[in-house]
This record gives sequence, structure tokens and C-alpha cells, in this order.
Amino acid sequence: MDRTRRRREEIAAALVASGRLEPPDDLPIADHAADLVELLERHSVVIVAGETGSGKSTQLPKLCLAAGRGRTGMIGHTQPRRVAARSIADRISTELGTEPGREIGCTVRFQDRTGPDTVVRLMTDGILLAELQRDPDLSRYDTLIIDEAHERSLNVDFLIGYLRRLLERREDLTVVVTSATIDTERFAAHFADAEGTPAPIVTVSGRTHPVEMRYRPPETGVDLVQAVGDAMAEIVADGPGDVLVFLSGEREIHDTVAALRDLEIADLEVLALYARLSAAEQHRIFAAHRGRRVIVATNVAETSLTVPGIRYVIDAGTARVSRYSRRLKVQRLPIEAVSRASADQRAGRCGRIGPGVCIRLYDEEDYLARPAFTDPEILRTNLASVMLQMLAIGLGDVSAFPFLEAPDAAAIRDGEQVLVELGAVEITDTEPRLRLTRTGRQLARLPVDPRLGRMIIEAAARDCVREVLVIASALSIQDPREFPQEPADLQRARELHRRFEVPGSDLLGIVALWDHLRGEQRARSGNQFRRLCREEHLNWLRVREWQDLYSQLRQVAGELGIRPATTQAHPDHVHQAVLAGLLTQIGARDGDRRRFRGVRNSSFVVASGSVLAKKPPRWVVAAELVETDQLRAR
Repeated sequence: MDRTRRRREEIAAALVASGRLEPPDDLPIADHAADLVELLERHSVVIVAGETGSGKSTQLPKLCLAAGRGRTGMIGHTQPRRVAARSIADRISTELGTEPGREIGCTVRFQDRTGPDTVVRLMTDGILLAELQRDPDLSRYDTLIIDEAHERSLNVDFLIGYLRRLLERREDLTVVVTSATIDTERFAAHFADAEGTPAPIVTVSGRTHPVEMRYRPPETGVDLVQAVGDAMAEIVADGPGDVLVFLSGEREIHDTVAALRDLEIADLEVLALYARLSAAEQHRIFAAHRGRRVIVATNVAETSLTVPGIRYVIDAGTARVSRYSRRLKVQRLPIEAVSRASADQRAGRCGRIGPGVCIRLYDEEDYLARPAFTDPEILRTNLASVMLQMLAIGLGDVSAFPFLEAPDAAAIRDGEQVLVELGAVEITDTEPRLRLTRTGRQLARLPVDPRLGRMIIEAAARDCVREVLVIASALSIQDPREFPQEPADLQRARELHRRFEVPGSDLLGIVALWDHLRGEQRARSGNQFRRLCREEHLNWLRVREWQDLYSQLRQVAGELGIRPATTQAHPDHVHQAVLAGLLTQIGARDGDRRRFRGVRNSSFVVASGSVLAKKPPRWVVAAELVETDQLRAR
């Protein structure tokens, strides 16, 4: 251990001596570098507020090194998304003149590019959470940077609460929390010292230009597509420049794209952007182009992805927001008005390269009446998974945990109920009130939603482990099937996907697709297999993620004594194992040929893409129930 520490001190000292730790002069954070180094030397917690482009993500690890951090442990730096963790690690390595994966490492799901010389470790917040079970004191780190905290994901809220407790017993630890300029006082107050003094805040301005706000609520009788067209006409009269349009969902995007393409505007290219779009079509937004480009997007372009070269924004002011219904026990996706903070983020997208114009398709009174911030994920999701992990780590009662915003008692009871239904906990009359069962301890080890984990445990008793591992890993990732925009391509994609349909079961169709891919992969080289995926409208990166997660689940399940059989499982056994995790998502046909009656008096229809949609059976079990325009079983 002493040798490792001495080696780390030598590497950190060498990086300081290299003279490469100063931020580039063109980054706004350079003006605050000296102040930040001084605060990092004197305080255990520092809050850094700054918009995209301020340089906070790439420069803070360097400033931590300059402040003497990274010597007794690594500097850990979390990101909400894998692509950001990888790109930031590569950028810092380039600026320091080091080889990626050595001094500056990166760990994301299924990929670890770190080594014995790693001083700064980029990772997703989920990777850091997973470490808590093995090392509750996070002793490998002397500094932790929690980036993009304003997104208030469940992972980030849990980490921030945990770190507040950890600082009480680790006085040597330094924590840096970064955020867009949103609600930073709340973070500062959360980390107040024993005297009640909030943590210091450093505000770094981004590279933004003024944005002119224009409010254009549609007149009576004018629909959204026409309102976007009217705004587009106003922009064309204004002058040249690319346009970013924010809408709430795919259907509105397709209708609007078609309408804009019908407009007689010279040299106009119209592209769609949403999460389910193929990777190739998403990447088209970054390609060079002539004339004017219009990108019609969901809120994926609000914070997750920066669209280059935007001069104008048209904002419909709505988004699909995931909310958990405790009554129905389902995740809803209603269309809601976005918060003022989200609206401001959208407007800021056209102020990156010069003065911009944002046309809001709602009035100013509507904007001012909206909530200041989007509700954090912990207030609108099921808590069963986080409660299970807290019990496994030994953190006690969730109601006493120092969350930034504590979930209400009803949400906690609901999480408890789900864990009881899965057989993961038992409720006692003594302290602690909730006690993990043997099943619960197994579920906490499996890196998937507890419902999917329960299916895997049940599969061991029914000799269908391989099939259920395939299904559970598929349900944990984004659908690898791609659905192109062009009608001819979409028709061909559907025909290709239809080859794997299994009468009576979409879940067995997932297994059929898996078997096809494994067979083709064995028969082809890596490049040939990637080409096959592209030709068959399957996303190769998601296929690889599916395979990686299957391998990880198989390994962890093996450690629990759950191993795949050598023979093919009976379909009934697969469905019986699935039912163990999805008991609350069964439904019986309710007179109407297409409508089903579910638990807690819910009513749903089978989603149109299912093999069961045309001839619904008497009974169904849904992998998920999602409410959009109505409750749909998928």
C-alpha cells in the first residue's frame, strides 16, 4: 500500500511539474482557476456552477491536482452518461500529454481503462454506486467530483446524500459538486459545516451570447405543426442560420418534419432527433452541410446532446416526463409543460455561436407560472431498487437518509410493498424494521431492476436460466431494433424484425433474436457481423451492450449458484419464471376484445408492436405498463 501511495504521489507531482495544469485561456473557468485552487485547499466541499462550455468538466480534475489532491487516493470524477465519461477522459489525457488509460483512466459499464498509474478516474455515477457495497468508505479516493448534479438523477441524489454522511467520518476527503446555474444554493446548504455555514459556490459563466425571446402562442384553431411552420416563416424572413425545434414526442416530430419538408424554402434540410432513432441517423446532425438545417428534436437535445451551429430555437414548451403512479404501480409518460429551468436550457442552445433568437410557442405569463425546476427523479420514480441497495449496504431506514429532497412517506411505503411482493424483505416489530431475506440478498447482487432479478432467481428452479437471462438483459437496455424514418426502409425493417416473432409471446421472440445473432456472430468476422446488424436494422452498439449485460448477469448469477442448463427450456417454464417478477402486471381480457383488466382496477391495451395485439388472448403478462395517451402493455 505504501508503494502504491508513493507511486501515486510521484505521478501527481510529475503532472504538477509538467506545467500543463493551467486551463486554456479561452475557457471561462480560466478566470477562476486561482480562486478554485485556493478553495480546494481550504474546504472539504466546493460547489461549482457553470453552463455547458465553461470548461468545468475537463478542467476541475487538473485544478484538483494543482491543489495537491490525487496523492493519498485517486480523484474520482462521475458523469451521468458513458459517452461523456469517455470523451472527457480522452480530452484531459490529450491536454496533459498522457496516454489514455494510464494517468487519466475511465471506467464505464463493461469497459475499464484504468491501471496502477491512474490518478484521475472518470466513471459513470452508477459505477461509483456499485463500489459502495465493496468499499463503503470509498477509500480509493481522496477527491470526488460529482458532475452535472443539476440533472438530479436518482443516482446523483443518492450519492450526494451518502457523501454528506461519509464526510463525517472521512475528514481527508474533498468533494466537488458541479451544476448548471440551477438551484446551487440547495447543494451548498446540504453540505453546510457544523456551524451551519454553506459550502462555497463558484459561478463560472459559459461561452454564451444574448438570446432574444419571442413569445408566439398559437391562435385558436392553429395546431402545433402549423405553429412551427409560422415560426419558421418568421425565421426565414429574419436571416440565415440553423434551427432547433423542441417537441414532446416522435409522432409530433414526424408530422412536423413532413410539413417542414413541404415548405418551399430553398436549400432547406430537415432532420429528426430522438432517442429511438438509429445511431447513424442521430449522427447526421453533426455532419457538414450547405444551406439551412432544421433539427426537430425531443428534450434529448436539451442537455444530453449539444447540437452544433444553432442560431434559432423554436420551443413548444412541452416534454414527456417519466412519473411513477403509485396507485397503478406503473411508470407513466405524460406530456407536461417543461419547467422554467428546462425552457432556459433550451433557449440557451441558440446562444453558443453568436446572438440567437428563441421563439416560444406559449405566452410569457405561461412561462412565469411554471415551476422553477423539474422535479428530481427521486420524487417521480419507484423506490424499490434504491431501498434494496440501501438495505444491502446497511444504511438503515430510507426516511432517515439525508437526501436533498426526501421522498414522501407514501412513496417509501410503496417501495416497501414492492420488495415484500418480491420476497426481498420481511417487516419486523424490532429495529431494523425491514430485514433482507435470502432472496433479497441475492437480488441486491444482481445489477438489474429487482423485478428482473426475481425472474432470474425463479428461473433456477424451473430450468430456464439461459432464456430468462437473455430476456432480463434485453429488458434492461434500449431496444436494439431500429426503426428508420423513410417509409421504404421502415417497411423493410419491420419485415426483417418479423422473422423473430413467436406466436403468443414477445419475450420468446427476444430469445429467438438472441439465438439468431449468436449464430451469425459465430459464423462471421467482427466487421461482417457489424455490417449484418446494419443491414438488418439492428443497432450494433446496443446488441453488444445486450451481450455484455448477459455475460455480467450470467457471471453474478453463477456466483449465486444459478447456472444455465444445457438443454432448451420449455416455454411454460420461461413464462412461469417471468411471472415471479411481474405478478402485478398480469391482465385478463375485459369483455372488449382489445382491453384488459389489471390489478388495482387498472385497464390497458396491448401495444401495437406486440404479436398479441391483433388477436389478444384471455390472459397476458406485461414486461412493462406505460401510460402515454392510454395505458399500454409492452
